[in-house]
This record gives sequence, structure tokens and C-alpha cells, in this order.
Amino acid sequence: MNAGFSGEVAGFYARYRRGYDPEVTGWLAEAFLLGSHGIVLDLGCGTGQLTIPLAARSHAVIGMDPEPDMLARAKDTAARRGCANVTWLLGSDGDVPALTGLLGERALALMTLANSIHLMDHERLFREARSLLRPGGGIAVLANGTPLWQQHTAASQRLRACLEQWFQVTLTSGCGTDPASREQYAAALKAAGYADVREAVLVDYEDTSDQEQVIGNVYSAIPASRLPAPDQRPAFEAGISQALRGRPFTERVRVSALTGRIP
Repeated sequence: MNAGFSGEVAGFYARYRRGYDPEVTGWLAEAFLLGSHGIVLDLGCGTGQLTIPLAARSHAVIGMDPEPDMLARAKDTAARRGCANVTWLLGSDGDVPALTGLLGERALALMTLANSIHLMDHERLFREARSLLRPGGGIAVLANGTPLWQQHTAASQRLRACLEQWFQVTLTSGCGTDPASREQYAAALKAAGYADVREAVLVDYEDTSDQEQVIGNVYSAIPASRLPAPDQRPAFEAGISQALRGRPFTERVRVSALTGRIP
């Protein structure tokens, strides 16, 4: 699952990636009865945008990611916020079966997945996670809005064209947030034996980002090996500024949870 989001990229991720509205963690806590006994695995946790607020709603949370720099940032943030009920583990979706030996069977109330699910073997993961989840527990695949360059607005289309020209690629991935991917994940949950598979919109709001936030968000999504060198960044950022035409970037942020439960 590791796509090289290390070094500077982890810093951009910690600073510029959107966090989660409290309604999201509140909904998860209620839907999966986390309370004082629920243990959660946040797989592909990055710098802890979901892990840390989930900890306030759960007995304990495990934040797991294959990138040490991401985990280091997450751990520092948790310490600053006085969050003491999170355990940070280095690992990917392929390491999930090993958690059974560590935690025991049926130990988890919930496993959450967000931005990194498109980098995982989700079909295998859904099957292998079953033994870790308690009856009534399950999986929540979260979509926290759509990538800035994959939206149906003129500004987003100009931004996508700018990035495609710079990197000489065609950008098609919605990072697991697009309807086709959501349908694919839902089908895989059903095939793996999960019940009550459904998607719920948890929050829907309008957000505005300035030029710095847009640039930082873009940098947070670029693997370290492809990040523009420092001397190239003025030109790269000028291209983004031109795509934005000096205006704030306004978007509709739709946060949803695709869930499946263990019968």
C-alpha cells in the first residue's frame, strides 16, 4: 500500500489535508456502539486526521500506516492534544491478519478506511478482516469529499489540466470517492459476507480554500519521488495560481460512510 508519502509529503498531509467534522465520529460511535469498550482500527491512518478524533469516542484506537513519517506526525499530534488511548503501528493492509494473534479474534468494533483504500487490495482485506471484528461490528469506508482536481467545476477542470500537463499523466482516479469505486467496494463487502451494506451521507457543506491551501493539498497527494524540486516549485505554483485565476477555490464537501456489518 505504501506509495512513498514520506518526508515533506507527510508534512503537507498533516497541515493541509481536511479533517473530519465531529458529526462523522459521533455517527460512527453511535452506529458501532464504540463507547467505553469499542476498539477501532484506522487502517491507512496517515497523519491521524480521523484516528485522533475517533479516540475521543472509543475505548482505544489503533492507527496503522505503512509510512513511518506519517505515523511520526500522527504521534506528535496526538501527544500535543493529550490523546493517550491510541496505539500506532507500522503496517499495511497485508499485515492485518497478523493482528489476530496480537488482539485475538472478534476484538474490534470497527475498522475504518479512508483516502488510502484505493491503494489496497480491498477484496482480500474485507475477507481477512472478518475474524477481527465482533458480531455487530464492521467496516466503514469513508469518503471525505472529492479530490480538488476531480470535481465538476470549471476551476477543478483547469486545476486538473494544469497537473496533467506538468506531470504528463491523465488523472482519472477519484481516490475511492467516485460512484464506480463506491459500488465496487459495496459489492466486495457483500461478497465477503458482510450484512446491511449501505452508504450514508453524514455531512454535506460548502468549503473555501485559498491558494496556499490548494497548493498544500496538491503537494500532500504527490508521492515523494515525484514532488517538484524546490527550484521548480515557483513555476509549478504559478501554474496552479493561473488555474485558480486568483480566486478562492469553492467546493461542495460531501462526507459519506459505506458500511458493512458482521452478522
